[in-house]
Parts: sequence; C-alpha cells; structure tokens
Amino acid sequence: MKKLDILFEDDELIVINKAAPLLTIPDRFHDDKLNLYHLLKAKYGEIFIVHRLDKETSGVICFAKTAEAHKNLTLQFEHRQVQKIYHAIVAGRVETGGQIATPIAAHPHIAGKMTVHKKGKAALSLYEVLEQFKRYTLLAIDLKTGRTHQIRVHCASINHPLAIDTLYSKKEVFFVSEIKQKTYRKSKMETERPLMTRLTLHAFRLQLQHPTSNETLQFEAPYPKDFRAMLKQLQKWGK
Repeated sequence: MKKLDILFEDDELIVINKAAPLLTIPDRFHDDKLNLYHLLKAKYGEIFIVHRLDKETSGVICFAKTAEAHKNLTLQFEHRQVQKIYHAIVAGRVETGGQIATPIAAHPHIAGKMTVHKKGKAALSLYEVLEQFKRYTLLAIDLKTGRTHQIRVHCASINHPLAIDTLYSKKEVFFVSEIKQKTYRKSKMETERPLMTRLTLHAFRLQLQHPTSNETLQFEAPYPKDFRAMLKQLQKWGK
C-alpha cells in the first residue's frame, strides 16, 4: 500500500497531504487506477469524500470517517465556511494582488475543459503576491467558491496561467535552462531533464470547524519536492 502523508486524524475525519499525480477518487473509465479514496477505504473500511483535488494538484485534503461528519463537513463547504488557500506558480510577473469574479462554465467544444462565460456559475478567487520573479510569480489564492478548474481558468483569464498547465497554457514542463539561459551549460551528450512536469499548484492550507467539537482546525501541507525545487531555482536564477 502507498504510504499516506497524514496531517491529522481522529474518529471523525482524516486530513492528508496528497501527492501528485494521484487521483482523489476513482477514474470514471478506469476504476483500477490508483486513487486516494481506494487507499483510504482499504485502510479504514468506510470513508466519505468531502472535496477533491485535481490529480496533478498536491496538498491538503480532508475525508470524513462517519456519515454524520460527512454531512457536517459537506455543509461547511457548500456554505463557504471553510478557508482554502492554494499556492500557485504562474507565468508572468503579477504586480499586485486582487480578485477574479468571472463566472465559469464548461467549454462548449472541448470536453473536460472549463472557460469563463457570462452564463456560467459564479466564481470568486482572491489572490496575493507572495514572491515575484522575472518571468514568474508565486501567488497565494483564497478560493471562495469551488468550481471545476477554478484557479486554472481564472489565472489564465488574466493572462497569468499556471507555469505548467497543458490544458490552459499548453506548457508541459519546466526546465532550469529557461531561467539560466546563457549561463546554462550541458555537454553535447547530456539531455536536460525537466525540473517539474505537472501543474504548478499546491493546496497549502485548509481551515474548517471540527464536525462535533466545533473547534477551528487549520492544516498546512508542506511543499512537495518538485514544487520546492522549482521555487529554489527561481529564487536563485529567476530574479
């Protein structure tokens, strides 16, 4: 069994630092693909899905252990009583924080893709600049609604898509040579390996009320190795 990075656990809920790329729930067409729900079900027997993260998004995610806790936590998410903070490395230099309040709908021609559309569902993202680089920016994004691909769509809509996002920016990988440029040297026989190959998005913080005690709980998930490595290189060469 794949080892789980457990941030918190009691009789009511369990909070995980999800790795990427790992599905949150079973794939619609391939039920046998490794996913977090099946891993937890094998360990605990009964488990309830509260919210989800994209396969290529790492970070903090919560599951309920009882039906009562599931109902309580689901209502907290529906009534926007939880705080969800994501950290994202986006393309371009973002000068100041702000908000994006454009509605989101399914793309009319591309299955599995979302788009900004006036007839879509209301969506609100607040963002803050954490660190600026020459060609990239590290943002903290407070997700006030939970639309499919919300951060990816909203960031792309202001011309600052995720640094890596094959669906909304067409960029598949990040190489150190992109920021080192003329200072980067490799031998003729050497093939440069990408530093990061998935969405530059991490669910950093989750705050909610405990389903029985009503205590405010806050969890933070440390950056995974690839996210840390990319930030380190940007801090070293990308200023």
